[in-house]
Amino acid sequence: MNQLDILIPFALPPAELARDLLRQCKAPALAMLLGRGKAAPVQAHDPFSRALPHEHWLARRFGLPRAEPDSSPAAAAALMRSLGHAPSAGQWFVLHPAHIHVARDHLVLTDVGQLALDEDQSRKLFASAESLFTEIGHDIVYGDARTWFLRADPWHGLRTSTPAAASGRNIDIWMPEGPGELAWRKLQNEVQMQWFSEALNEEREMRGLKAVNSMWLWGGADAATTVQSPYAASFGLDGWIRAFGPAGKAGAAEIAQGAGPCLLVLDALVELALAEEWGLWLQRMEELDREWLAPLLASLQGGAFEAVHLVLSGADRLAQVTATRGTLRKFWLKPSLSKLSA
Repeated sequence: MNQLDILIPFALPPAELARDLLRQCKAPALAMLLGRGKAAPVQAHDPFSRALPHEHWLARRFGLPRAEPDSSPAAAAALMRSLGHAPSAGQWFVLHPAHIHVARDHLVLTDVGQLALDEDQSRKLFASAESLFTEIGHDIVYGDARTWFLRADPWHGLRTSTPAAASGRNIDIWMPEGPGELAWRKLQNEVQMQWFSEALNEEREMRGLKAVNSMWLWGGADAATTVQSPYAASFGLDGWIRAFGPAGKAGAAEIAQGAGPCLLVLDALVELALAEEWGLWLQRMEELDREWLAPLLASLQGGAFEAVHLVLSGADRLAQVTATRGTLRKFWLKPSLSKLSA
């Protein structure tokens, strides 16, 4: 079946804002797909889960296990391979340079995607911290400017949280727990002290950028952990989900010409939702509708796809709607965005 799966993280706004946002939202293509598509039951999601609904969906879809029950997806080994490294053995974790700020009575993790950390700065920080890891017998590997990797075999079973799940929240309940917990906190504290005096952080703050003052650990996986793609092609795999394979850079028209099942990830709403910038979220949603969903709807109507399967998530729920050429002919069903508030 030539099906297109479209994943749109944070397309479901918070329940308390949904009515007002959706009343203002002008997204006719999405309204058509939702209004005439067949919806599956909405899946509720534990708001204190260590990964977000779309992250769990992706991990299940690609056969990626959780490292432990109530832990983040075991993404480290697969993500390493996507960045050109091939771990031969051991337990590996993803490391992100991060900014943690002090709120009134707790510490809060800033979305790691907002750091704007360039290659030169990242490599300087990596070099500064590397000896702290190697002195205690842990290998550390540079992936890219915002993604590093740590080998810590004794920490197998450590329960961790994805940075997106913890962003903007009190980090106490999202910190790693289990084997290696105390060792990690000690190491994290030593790195924080090392980076406190880094000149590049002073330079960043003078330019209005956040200091890189900590690290975030997650995604523990055995080196042998692999992913299995159900798709002939994938598009828009950015951030850690690049672990699921190479992503094409095609636009909507090119995707419609593809053969076999395809996955398209439209993640432009994530950063805005995590920052609670709902006015900008509204603008971005309308852009996604105009630039992506409208031409893909036309392709579905023209027979390029047999079905378009929408996977829409929020912070605590996930909705799935499937539209076919047949369901689009149900003219008595009005286009509607109401399923975004379900």
